[in-house]
Amino acid sequence: GIGTFNDRLRDAVRGGGPFDSGESLLLNQGFINGGWYDPNEAVIAAGIDEQTQLDELLLSGDQIRVGLAGNLADYEFVDSNGDLVTGADIDYNGSPAGYTGDPQENIVYVAAHDNQTLFDISQYHNPVATLMADRVRVQNLGVDFTVLAQGVPFLHAGEDMLRSKSLDRDSFNSGDWFNRLDFTYQDNTWGAGLPVAGKNADNWPLMQPLLADPALKPAADDIADAATHAQEMLAVRASSPLFRLTSGADIMDLVSFHNTGPDQIPGLIVMSINDTGDIDPVYDTIVTLFNASDDPQIFTMGDLASQAFDLHPVLADSNDIVVRSATYDKATGTFMIPARTTAVFINDVTPPVVEAETVFNHGGPQVAWFTVSYSCSDDDLDTTTVADINGVPVADGQIVRLIHHPNRTNSKQFGNRLDIFGQEFLLTVTCTDSSGNTTVTEVVPEFP
Repeated sequence: GIGTFNDRLRDAVRGGGPFDSGESLLLNQGFINGGWYDPNEAVIAAGIDEQTQLDELLLSGDQIRVGLAGNLADYEFVDSNGDLVTGADIDYNGSPAGYTGDPQENIVYVAAHDNQTLFDISQYHNPVATLMADRVRVQNLGVDFTVLAQGVPFLHAGEDMLRSKSLDRDSFNSGDWFNRLDFTYQDNTWGAGLPVAGKNADNWPLMQPLLADPALKPAADDIADAATHAQEMLAVRASSPLFRLTSGADIMDLVSFHNTGPDQIPGLIVMSINDTGDIDPVYDTIVTLFNASDDPQIFTMGDLASQAFDLHPVLADSNDIVVRSATYDKATGTFMIPARTTAVFINDVTPPVVEAETVFNHGGPQVAWFTVSYSCSDDDLDTTTVADINGVPVADGQIVRLIHHPNRTNSKQFGNRLDIFGQEFLLTVTCTDSSGNTTVTEVVPEFP
């Protein structure tokens, strides 16, 4: 097949376009770096009314949804006006946003060798007072939209390391001083100096105060955190073929968007992938929430109530303590997503693995002592395990005395020893994870 770089998603995510110059570099905020929800100083000074900013954000959201769905021309969803549309119906500068027929034609990216790096364009767009920790989260969101989209993800060299070229928009002849990559994560090349005149001189007055501001230069820990985040999101993508659907038909059948229409929460994109085609042997449904806004958001999907979802295990153990705080309420189907965060929730269909045995200690064929041993393992950190012998609860590691008796089926507790009477015996261990998957293992104690 033939793939093309998707400039639609790129511009919607980062804001503006590749030929922005002068004041437009500041005014054209994107979905991830403040459009409407966190206007920068230039937008405020220009007096751009709030509705205009919101309309741009909502259009960007629809363009991103099309990109996440493989940029398919025929993909149907509800747009920000509440209309059922196709990807081709969404406008991109007078052209259709969606134009592919197959996800392999969608090369998903937010930065490449040409134009400003993702970090640099966001330095223009973010309000000056934006904390570096939040600037890193803005960068991370750009990576997330790239990595979790249907199609072929493309990451600019160093994008995971907050790569900067000191705002240079055309660095092919700028040498290593502006193009270098520091794989020790100590420096991202921000503030190396004013970039070469060429295509940059007209914007030097905008660049100079930004490049000279020490608060805008990330520390080594910031760079390392961004790199770790990219690695985690690549692991999330690799964890399920649902993020890598191979046909337009599968995308149209399995991928859905929520929080759409005129009443949506601006800055929040909610995507679900439902495995009705048994493509993934592990996950039945994946819900991904991209919250670009600077406030935490709460979103309820009532049709999920009573269904169990867990934060993806990679994110539950993430280096980022913020994403680890994302939650889901099974009773109401409600998700809570922190500000400037992507949270992925999974509905697990893989049953737990249970191991159980009764270890003979001493005794004879009628009366014998056994140690009960059992364990439950699952990717889900929240599991419940119960065990019994003939209906009598037993604990892992507990010593029990089993007594063959033709007429008695009761039990007695003597201190730490448990006596169980019966004609035959059966250890039953049941493990259930939070998604409702259950494994039951039965063991018959072997008398000598």
